[in-house]
Amino acid sequence: QVQLVESGGGLVQAGGSLRLSCTASGRTSSASAYAMGWFRQAPGKEREFVACILWNRSTYADSVSGRFTISRDNAKNMVYLQMNNLKPEDTAVYYCAEGSPSISRDYRAYPYWGQGTQVTVSS
Repeated sequence: QVQLVESGGGLVQAGGSLRLSCTASGRTSSASAYAMGWFRQAPGKEREFVACILWNRSTYADSVSGRFTISRDNAKNMVYLQMNNLKPEDTAVYYCAEGSPSISRDYRAYPYWGQGTQVTVSS
């Protein structure tokens, strides 16, 4: 059973930066063969795609493109989300996801999820 643990959330002013981390454990097969992604959910809204990465290919939601950067360390089974120029509308619980065999923006493609980390951006 794959377990994911996020860290790095917090409160930041608009224009600031945060770096989220996610550690994966428990996978017996090669973790690098599966995509890892970040999703977020704001109060009263549906979970939405933020970014995902597989090997050297990544993709982003339009709302974060140019501000957020996803990266991965396969040796450490970790994925990161560097978030710059944060906006109040980025406020949400951010979830790490793993297990899709291909790049996917669909949360249903990911069987494994972390508990989430809160990101709050004040104006």
